[in-house]
Amino acid sequence: MAISNRSLMTYSPDLKILDCTLRDGGLVNNFAFSDEFVKDLYTANIASGVDYMEFGYKASKRIFSPDEYGKWKFCDEDDIRRIVGDNPSMLKLCVMADAGRTDYKQDILPRSESAIDVVRVATYIHQLPIAIEMIEDAKEKGYEVTVNVMAVSKVNDMDLNAGLDLLGRSNVDVIYLADSFGSFYPEQVCIMTERYMEVAQKYGKEVGFHGHNNQQLAFANTIEALRYGAHMIDGTVCGMGRGAGNCYLESLLGFLKNPKYHQVPMMKFIESHMIQIKKEYTWGFDVPYMLTGILNAHPSSAINFQKAGRTDYAKFYQELMDIE
Repeated sequence: MAISNRSLMTYSPDLKILDCTLRDGGLVNNFAFSDEFVKDLYTANIASGVDYMEFGYKASKRIFSPDEYGKWKFCDEDDIRRIVGDNPSMLKLCVMADAGRTDYKQDILPRSESAIDVVRVATYIHQLPIAIEMIEDAKEKGYEVTVNVMAVSKVNDMDLNAGLDLLGRSNVDVIYLADSFGSFYPEQVCIMTERYMEVAQKYGKEVGFHGHNNQQLAFANTIEALRYGAHMIDGTVCGMGRGAGNCYLESLLGFLKNPKYHQVPMMKFIESHMIQIKKEYTWGFDVPYMLTGILNAHPSSAINFQKAGRTDYAKFYQELMDIE
């Protein structure tokens, strides 16, 4: 029996859209977005009624060189302020902090000193102890906090149950089901969302969903997660993201029956910026990503396959089979 089987054909005011174009899309172009692009996206999100906008990572400059990445890999406060000022809008601003790759104690300022509203912790299951430290640090500083447990399609049931219970006992606000490899089918997303919802209801949390489009199922999977109780969903403009990319933000704006969401401002942004950026960078569904999705494999092998200019798909499939 489903915990929640929400009708999406009617108005659901509790559903929230998060735009992670700068963060997931930044994996495509090394975070080299211009200030004009970022400012126009910020403005388009406000006009479109988007609830949250992720600016990028709070990555450690000890681990990642600023000479090799654009500034949205690091999201310095001055850079964000140059775009949003004091952010007088209702749009909430986010950054992602990777467990083990963020100097969170010093680089994430107290909420009272920052334009950021939400810290999104990303972690693998074996990193949960440090992730929970990061969650507690961010909560003490005054932020809303979400957590993405990555690659859960590779996690055994015992470890996942224990991990979700630990997160339920923490001060995190939203626990995300993340289909990191784009390997889930809608039926699996239903089951997994119910599992997350059980923990969320037990501990007073909410559930989010973050999908990848390896099998062209990111949109369908997002809808299924919503039907079974998730209330916070991620998308990127034109699906921009590493490899196969993500759920299309503009599709979510058109699908959800909420009068606050408007498509025209985002269409104008696509006309102004995304047509050109798609000429410069490549992302989206393709055979190699489909194969990694089917086999529940990390997309890095498909990325390397394409960089090498290979088209021997059958051989690549056999190579993946040997690895798996």
